[in-house]
Amino acid sequence: MNEVIEKLKKTGIVPVVVIENEEDALPLARALCNGGLPCAEVTFRTSAAASAIRLIKEAYPQMCVGAGTVLTKQQVDEAVASGSEFIVSPGLNPNIVTYVLEKGIPMLPGTCTPSDIERALELGLTQVKFFPAEPSGGLPMIKALAAPYVDVEFMPTGGINIQNVREYLSYKRIMCVGGTWMVKPQLIQEKRFDEIEKLAREAADIVKEVRG
Repeated sequence: MNEVIEKLKKTGIVPVVVIENEEDALPLARALCNGGLPCAEVTFRTSAAASAIRLIKEAYPQMCVGAGTVLTKQQVDEAVASGSEFIVSPGLNPNIVTYVLEKGIPMLPGTCTPSDIERALELGLTQVKFFPAEPSGGLPMIKALAAPYVDVEFMPTGGINIQNVREYLSYKRIMCVGGTWMVKPQLIQEKRFDEIEKLAREAADIVKEVRG
């Protein structure tokens, strides 16, 4: 299995972050590492995303850092150049998936229907994002999809929180979950990195509790 996928599985909870200012990248990374979640999906919703990824990877090479909300080939190129180790998208665009896979980088496209999963399988993927998780039926929907697609593992994102994350992590076909509750944009903008570290530690403790 791919080394990056193994890292994501081991971490269990992937903080999904929106970084508006690159100056926040390093204190955020420090807080996540100190809290026991050395991983981040930096979303390409802001112009600071690529530079933030580069800064984090240079200062914290042990972190597993990927790019999220990647919609175009240009964003793929920027993500790869910045040092992204995996790429995540909200939906499944076969052209983007193929472009990423050609670069030898793990791709986790968004899926929420059987047809999405069959497209992913056709492209050679057995690990997919499930998005938006809670609005799309949550864990019951994932279990329903997992039944016929026995080789597929899921990274649910969207609506995952401190209240329901244990239930998700307890299901063996969940490789990891994506969450924002420990890295809410307001916490980053207000530079409340001590609080982010505390929330990250709580999340990491939940992974240990559920998965050992």
